[in-house]
Amino acid sequence: MSDGADAIVVLCGGVGAARFLDGLVRVVDPASVTAIVNVADDAEFHGLHVSPDIDTVLYTLAGLVDAERGWGIRGDTFRGLAALERYRRDTWFLLGDEDLATHIRRTELLRSGMPLSAVTDELRRALGIGARIVPATDARQSTRVRTPDGWLAFQEYFVRRRAADIVLEVRIDGGGMAAVGVLEAVESAAVVIVAPSNPIVSIGPILEVEGFREALRRRARPVVAVTPIVRGAAIKGPAAEMLRGLGHDVSAVGVARLYADFLDVMVLDERDADLAALVAKTGIRPVLAQTIMRDADAKEGLARAVLAAASWRGAR
Repeated sequence: MSDGADAIVVLCGGVGAARFLDGLVRVVDPASVTAIVNVADDAEFHGLHVSPDIDTVLYTLAGLVDAERGWGIRGDTFRGLAALERYRRDTWFLLGDEDLATHIRRTELLRSGMPLSAVTDELRRALGIGARIVPATDARQSTRVRTPDGWLAFQEYFVRRRAADIVLEVRIDGGGMAAVGVLEAVESAAVVIVAPSNPIVSIGPILEVEGFREALRRRARPVVAVTPIVRGAAIKGPAAEMLRGLGHDVSAVGVARLYADFLDVMVLDERDADLAALVAKTGIRPVLAQTIMRDADAKEGLARAVLAAASWRGAR
């Protein structure tokens, strides 16, 4: 993993994190970046190990992602799933025909005994990605969501039921130890960035990995987060509904409070300037920026703003 004065670690989950990384590797040396990615969304479909957050990062940094959806491979087809429907198989979780190659190879390597971190590294090398991409843990970790209908696996709640249920509780099962080198990377990096990701089900599981939160607290150098909530709404996904259902303030302030034990700086959207004083009351320094990543320029601009907030000087 990257180390030294220019090393950057990014905690990632979902589309927002992938888009942020895409901007970041345009303004710094990709080899200086280590993305530590949530794996509590991982699940098995049709006998294959699927890692949705890792794959979104892989496809985005490889220039393959379907930009409109934010996930999957651009131009992919779904003939394989259509064929499976003939055999009365559930096909609500969309796996494209090209996408299947990633899951087949991952499953093959895992069954050979390779840990997920080594498998992910092989996949990112094959795709020509310069940044390191590492699962937070090699152990199985899973998110479960309690709704009025009972407990659901995360993908059941998020994809099959389209995140329509009220969220009463979230539980992270498993996780265990961090993947090899992850905690060392967190402690030694010049800056750690919490990407604009769902704080409950994307960043939350990473923080549940043994020793992870403590490693963040021990850091002498900055930890900076980008808010995933702007004007009381999530840019993408169910973060707002989850925060509301669990009794948190649906704003950058609510997210800041969840990270207050380790966070130094919170980057708020310029439209939430009125929240800066409330963020400051948590002991976190607020910084205003344009956080909506509509195009490449916006992604790069946000990356530069975050690095400036951390007083990091390695941007090109």
